Amino acid sequence: MSNAPAPAQAMVPLADPRGENALLREALIKAATSVIDSGPYILGPAVAGFESALAPALGGAAAVGVGSGTDALVLAMLAAQVLPGDEVIVPSHTAGPSVAAIRMLNAVPVFADVELETGCLDPASVAACMGPKVKAIIAVHLYGHPAEVAELKRIADAHGATLIEDCAQALGAAVDGRPVGSLGHVACFSFYPTKNLGALGDGGAVASLDPALVARAKALRAYGWATKPQFAELPYGRCSRLDELQAALLAVKLEHLDAWNERRRAVAAAYNEAFADLPLSLPVERHGTRHVYHLYVVRSERRDALEAALARRGIGTGRHYPYPCHIQPGLADGARQSVPLATTERLQGEILSLPVFASMTDGQVDRVIDAVRAAVREA
Repeated sequence: MSNAPAPAQAMVPLADPRGENALLREALIKAATSVIDSGPYILGPAVAGFESALAPALGGAAAVGVGSGTDALVLAMLAAQVLPGDEVIVPSHTAGPSVAAIRMLNAVPVFADVELETGCLDPASVAACMGPKVKAIIAVHLYGHPAEVAELKRIADAHGATLIEDCAQALGAAVDGRPVGSLGHVACFSFYPTKNLGALGDGGAVASLDPALVARAKALRAYGWATKPQFAELPYGRCSRLDELQAALLAVKLEHLDAWNERRRAVAAAYNEAFADLPLSLPVERHGTRHVYHLYVVRSERRDALEAALARRGIGTGRHYPYPCHIQPGLADGARQSVPLATTERLQGEILSLPVFASMTDGQVDRVIDAVRAAVREA
């Protein structure tokens, strides 16, 4: 009998895009080979095919493939005629690119507070931020839960502003059966590898039910050409086109999006049941919404101790997001803040993201549950 110690268990990662890609390895290789053999490598049949296939998942909104989720935000704002000096309301409790995109246009971020339970924009805070220079509102569907889009759209319409849905974390989420991406005036998506629909590199999309916004986004992603070689939209046109290879890979994965989102929801349901008696604030799913759990985020007043205890047990965690945008100089310089951001600042000290991904095994789910229960007692 060997006296050697048992091998340590592998860490349960926060996300595992490589594991998800492994499930479709042969189909992804076939799709990549088809692009290699095709010839038209820029805005060819793979991009057109993926854009068409994506539309049903967006409630019929037409999609425009672009280079990244950040570019999607920039192009959506440009399509909505956001110009230098215009103001754009945005949550501070979000990923930096939501605000960086505004700065890229020399527009002015206006920070609004968020709801405690969802982390999404608080409509009352948004209403208090409105002013004559506000041209757009960016509603981030945070962690996969839809924002209060109906009320935010009412506010936007009342002030002649454009409601931009930031759906980077929420493809497949819905409100009253209507998918995000079809609820505002224009929407943005990211296909970063860890997203619910992730590429094997960068990618993004702009989507809208408004044909004029779609046409403008299409022109802007390719320099602003009206008819070659007329650069009708300079200086605002970009070179930001979804790559043919990424489009082909995304089309393969799109067929599995609903099943993969359901797996995320099943993991979240298991967590909710297992953690119901713990001193943790768990994610909510507002009545009438469909949460797709890009992230499963709990709140704890003893977050730091809980995080350390989980690390010792081999459980990957994250903080989404550790620093509110309004305290980051590169994002906050020149911004406007006219309302308190008390909820945003509270969340920063309490949030902890637990592992959730489509290829997560039942064994990994059980390990996380056992570790969290033990870590809460220890913390």
